[in-house]
Amino acid sequence: MKIRFPMRASVAACALCAATTLAPASPVAALGPTGGGPGAIVRPEATVPQPAVLYGEGTQVRLRSGAHALPDVSALSWVVADAASGEVLAAHDAHRRLPPASTLKTLFALTALPAFPGGIRHTVSAKELLGIGEGSSLVGVVQGHTYQVADLWRGVFLNSGNDAVHVLAALNGGWEHTARQMEDKARSLGALDTTVVSPDGYDADGQDSSAYDLAVFGRAGLRDPDFARYCSTARAAFPGTDGTFQIANTNRLLTGADGVAPYPGLIGIKNGYTTNAGNTLVAAAHRSGRTLVVTVMHPEAGGHAVYEEARALLDWGFAAAGHVDPVGSLDALRPVPREATTGAKPKTAVVASTGSPRSAGPDWTQTGAIVGAAGLGAGVLLLGLRFRYKRASRA
Repeated sequence: MKIRFPMRASVAACALCAATTLAPASPVAALGPTGGGPGAIVRPEATVPQPAVLYGEGTQVRLRSGAHALPDVSALSWVVADAASGEVLAAHDAHRRLPPASTLKTLFALTALPAFPGGIRHTVSAKELLGIGEGSSLVGVVQGHTYQVADLWRGVFLNSGNDAVHVLAALNGGWEHTARQMEDKARSLGALDTTVVSPDGYDADGQDSSAYDLAVFGRAGLRDPDFARYCSTARAAFPGTDGTFQIANTNRLLTGADGVAPYPGLIGIKNGYTTNAGNTLVAAAHRSGRTLVVTVMHPEAGGHAVYEEARALLDWGFAAAGHVDPVGSLDALRPVPREATTGAKPKTAVVASTGSPRSAGPDWTQTGAIVGAAGLGAGVLLLGLRFRYKRASRA
């Protein structure tokens, strides 16, 4: 198992990381604000350890007196994190690089979803449907048919449709361009373990991610109201050649399909499966004023274990409030805003942390944990928590 500990962890040992404090809003109308009421700011009770801790092998957790023991989990890698503060409550091999399957579509959505409004109509060409991997999951996009962009995104999130991904990637500038753009987006979020070869998550040599990175993507997605709406949709109508037909989300924790009990307060986010990756899942749920993000990668138990292990980790995370100290932060490897290195007044407070580049992109001479609230893009971080597959290479 390659953790790639020495390069980044040696840098991490020289810097202190602090947790980001966020004041989130609801990602869906049914959810209330996180924290102690409207506008409440959740502040960590303990200093978050250096990022190097999460590069260690095995399970990382800091239990206080009276805390519940962690559940028995067979996944090769997993993370439990607070979506508001970004604190990692517990993790197992958080930075282990593994095939992500269709959970990589979370990064695809973060990258391409803001590029064009959902109301745009597009007629699909034959060229846009070329290159779809054999055995891929499909929503049923048809050449020559006109779809709204919002229809295609529902096909991505609900049916995990690789056909919809191919069309959207073509609109976004092409397959290779989108893959490189996705990697740049990952680096900008401090997700350094992700290599993108096939934007739909289809098995490809060299494509990998980590439970840590997937938690970062899931948390970032909940800040986008469109992402949050799509990932929490259980069922929808999809345009066909003769009217519409119903599609259902393949996330069984959301729909309760195939004997898996739905999880109370579940928001989404995305599941995946390939023979190479096994089952993967990024899940978020809201309960008692808190929103948690859990990632589970390749449970060795098989079957529906990915859902039941995510359920157990969510239950543990909600019960752990006030009984554990964080073992890391989802903001720990986020790069320092460029203006902070040029003498310009930064739009957010910055605490020195760690990070190490794998490819060109943002200024990696310094990295840090971004603390405070305000919006992404213009340098401001806007806060708002606003089938089983049948073929070996299905994603």
